[in-house]
Amino acid sequence: MGQTHKNCGTFEWLDLEKPKKKELLELTAPFHIEIKLLEDSLQHGHLPKIEKQDGTTFVIIRAYSADPSHNYSEVTKLTNKIAFVVSSDRLITIHQKPFEFLDALFQKEFDDPEDLMLGILQQMLSTYQAPLDWLSDKIDEYEKEIFVNRHGKISVQALYFQKSKARISKKILQLTQNVLNQIQVNEIHFSTLQDLKETCVNLILHFDEVIEDATSILNTHLNLTSQKSNEVMKLLTIFSAFFLPLTFIVGVYGMNFENIPELKWTNGYYLALGLMALVSVLIFIWFKRKKIM
Repeated sequence: MGQTHKNCGTFEWLDLEKPKKKELLELTAPFHIEIKLLEDSLQHGHLPKIEKQDGTTFVIIRAYSADPSHNYSEVTKLTNKIAFVVSSDRLITIHQKPFEFLDALFQKEFDDPEDLMLGILQQMLSTYQAPLDWLSDKIDEYEKEIFVNRHGKISVQALYFQKSKARISKKILQLTQNVLNQIQVNEIHFSTLQDLKETCVNLILHFDEVIEDATSILNTHLNLTSQKSNEVMKLLTIFSAFFLPLTFIVGVYGMNFENIPELKWTNGYYLALGLMALVSVLIFIWFKRKKIM
């Protein structure tokens, strides 16, 4: 277990990384925190939540922690959480994975636990910006491939994972938004909290746009694939229309009956070829008039 303690003057900050249940209970025993809340902080896949108990606020928020290019479609692989236990004179942060921005925040000064918590939340929300930019760039590449290059060669599997990442991120942010709406801070921090709410809403809208674009691209890709299949079937049908009557003529005159009337014709071969050519021309003219070709 990693443990970092900082005395910030007016309050204390205790950061616990990957604690065991027994260790966590021992360290937090003086603060009389409900055991169910501590168990929630140890659950790897727990979703964002907020609870209040006797002047103490318990908050869980998830930050995006995966590489944007990795094809994951699970909450626990895309994000990791930090649990906050906030009171008037202390802040306890509990997390299973390391976060680089926590080390940077240890070097800064904060007025009170709320100020520190809001600073950490700001850094956690900012982790969604890089995957959002990456997803937006990928969507732009797919749109260019389909609508500009007109090749329609995109990876449906990759598009599925990108849509899944955007969908999961949006749901996590919506839960985070609900938590932010319930957090109560001193008047001095109203502006900071409002900025966090606006950032969260902005991220949700952009991820929603990515989802809509991904759905549109997928539908367009499927339509183009279906259109290409239809064009191939159309071409095969045209060839069949030409060769079916020709095959019939060849089949008739290929029968081995002795008394076929045209069998003794001197120019029968050329007449058969002429008949087949005439049939082909008539079929071609009919297709042209019907605008099939």
